[in-house]
Amino acid sequence: MALEPAPNSSTGSVTALRTCPLCEATCGLELRIEGGRVRTARGDAQHPLSRGFICPKGASFPQLVNDPDRLRRPLVRDRATGEHREVSWDEAFAAVRAGLSRVVGAHGPAVVGLYSGNPNAHTMAGGQHLPAFVRSLRTRGRFSASTVDQMPMHVACGLVFGHPGLIPVPDLDRTGYLLMLGANPAVSNGSLCTAPDFPGRLAAIRERGGKVVVVDPRRTRTATLADEHLPIRPGSDALWLFAIVNVLAAEGLVKLGRLAGQVTGAERVLELAAPFTPEAVEAACGIPAETTRRIARELAAAPRAAVYGRMGTTTVEFGATTSWLTLVLNVLTGNLDSPGGMMFGRGAHGRADRVPPGQPGTGRGWGTGRWHSRVRRLPEVMGELPVATLAEEIDTPGEGRLRALFTVAGNPALSTPDSGRLAAALTQLDFMVSVDPYLNETSRNADVVLPPTDSARVGHYDFSLGALAVRTVATYSPPVLPPDPTGMAEHDILARLTLIAQALTDPSDPSDPSASTASTAGSGGSGEAAADGVPDQAAVDAFHESLVLDALRRAVGERGSPVLGRDVAELHAQVDGASAPERLLDVALRTGHFGDAFGARPGGLRLSTLLANPHGVDLGPLEPRVPALLRTPSGTIELCPEPVVADLDRLRTVLGARPATSELTLIGRRHLRTNNSWMHNVPAMAKGRNRCTLLVHPRDADRSGVRDGEPARVTSAVGSLEVTVQVSDEVMAGVVCLPHGWGHGLAGTRMSVAAAHPGVNTNVLTDASRLDPLSGTAVLNGIPVRVTPAG
Repeated sequence: MALEPAPNSSTGSVTALRTCPLCEATCGLELRIEGGRVRTARGDAQHPLSRGFICPKGASFPQLVNDPDRLRRPLVRDRATGEHREVSWDEAFAAVRAGLSRVVGAHGPAVVGLYSGNPNAHTMAGGQHLPAFVRSLRTRGRFSASTVDQMPMHVACGLVFGHPGLIPVPDLDRTGYLLMLGANPAVSNGSLCTAPDFPGRLAAIRERGGKVVVVDPRRTRTATLADEHLPIRPGSDALWLFAIVNVLAAEGLVKLGRLAGQVTGAERVLELAAPFTPEAVEAACGIPAETTRRIARELAAAPRAAVYGRMGTTTVEFGATTSWLTLVLNVLTGNLDSPGGMMFGRGAHGRADRVPPGQPGTGRGWGTGRWHSRVRRLPEVMGELPVATLAEEIDTPGEGRLRALFTVAGNPALSTPDSGRLAAALTQLDFMVSVDPYLNETSRNADVVLPPTDSARVGHYDFSLGALAVRTVATYSPPVLPPDPTGMAEHDILARLTLIAQALTDPSDPSDPSASTASTAGSGGSGEAAADGVPDQAAVDAFHESLVLDALRRAVGERGSPVLGRDVAELHAQVDGASAPERLLDVALRTGHFGDAFGARPGGLRLSTLLANPHGVDLGPLEPRVPALLRTPSGTIELCPEPVVADLDRLRTVLGARPATSELTLIGRRHLRTNNSWMHNVPAMAKGRNRCTLLVHPRDADRSGVRDGEPARVTSAVGSLEVTVQVSDEVMAGVVCLPHGWGHGLAGTRMSVAAAHPGVNTNVLTDASRLDPLSGTAVLNGIPVRVTPAG
């Protein structure tokens, strides 16, 4: 049972359990609460996935929620002075309605943009309420952090499996051979792979006689834990992976295993690999041909193996092709959807596989380019445009340019390409709103800042990350502190924004839950909007319940659903939960693969199950799911999709190329104490030595005339910055390395700790014109630069 969280207690000391919301590992925390504040955090030894593991980020949770710089009341900006002042919530939402009304009334909803940052994957509101807000804006100007991170893998999986959300993860606890490219999970705690204590899991592979190989331009912390580290030139991973395919084909090492009969296009892939011999790619990759052959043979011989690639393989000019090739290698070695290989996770809330076994060919497949950006005509992917186009969509004159912008839990002024241009573009907007707890480098430009209450005061369940876990676990954390009486939870903020947007973008829409309230005056709990058009609490409560009803309607109408054809009203009467997020979660759990189907499957999951098991419920290891999960038209794994084939001409042009000896190549890095720009205002994370330094190999330092501890100027095709040099053989010769997420201390921000450790913004150097064309992802790794002494 729960460890006496007593969320309404403001005195004494109690202990409460919590899932850490700060990265993809989703570790269990044990919090000590005293005097109405979170005082300490340690690992939850009984959590079924993390088993007591905690990293420095999780340990700093109390400092984060208690940060005095954190905004707790909304702000409105005076455009004449640029100053932000604290206002009431009603005044803030009235300002939102007035500003949005002015822009939409003059230009229509198409000129409104939305940027959502990756913290949305770590909140219930991001999964439950943000989609409705996105739809309410009725705009195609949607952007997110995905196109500076993971979109290439979504594209590869969408084309091969028929749905971009079908991303396989390494079955770490059963694998015997792990080949990792461009990933540093010992520091990041995993990415597109939810696995607490990644270092411990890597050690376990080696202890049971397995092998870990890391391919990376830098000798990362993960590389030091591996059996073998192979330095590779940035951006050349696709060439090297194709060379491994070439060896498998040439030496007869292809084995589909249990996937035989479930794969189409494998023969064509082997034919396409013919030019990419280990010798042909050696110069471009920097990996000796014989080493490539040995790795291919080891991979093929391993009884249980997994090929896993992350940021170093996606934020490059061949990101989608590289991601595709990781899938190809897992398929060709018989390790996809097989225990110990790359398997498909399943969140406890996830639906049963929609395509019943024995009925293949019922999927619609997946594609991109339903619409295009205004300026460069770049294609839509997963309902959004590349964020590298955001600045030009704002600052390029012409019909349809973005004039208003909402940002939700994001800091694109630091995290996106050519950020100097974006920072300037944000000042040209007619109206801007940020849903953010900080006045940071982005939100300082907002006309209205709406800060959500801290995460200790709201419930937590991982919707996105549960489906990427290496073992199926279900955990719900109820609030551990009472609501802030003058604050507002994010789901309530997003509900109000949705109702305001719906009323302004299409007030006549009969399916619009706000239509009956937004156009009527009055307030006082009647469900009507106030005179200034701001929805009252009754309207917000009705909107929340409309989401519950919508979720039930989808469930009863979905093929393969455990409640298919049931009466919505009957099910609605049984929904449990003390808040809107809890009620929505109860529906998701009960209609999911492990759910009780509202009584039809006694003993199945529901919200009350998780409340009774606060450490979490272990639902077991991953299980094979092909072909039932496939959404392709053929009902098979379509291993050779035409969009990828068409893009291979581009890859062939760099085959055999040698890097210019006069150029250095810039890559990024992450530190254990940072998570993008999130943690830079936490004192425990900021203390210690300067971590925003430029790593330079000794040979390159001598050649460039720069010295350890001294400033150097780094110049790319689009920008220049000055940073302290750290001479180290940690990076391979020809490569320099700079962390991302820094560049604090700009005028108008209110992050005192971050301002005292500002660092430099590496995205000043990234070129927004360089993209992976299949996914629209910006090239953040492999940027040609020149390094010279500062001065």
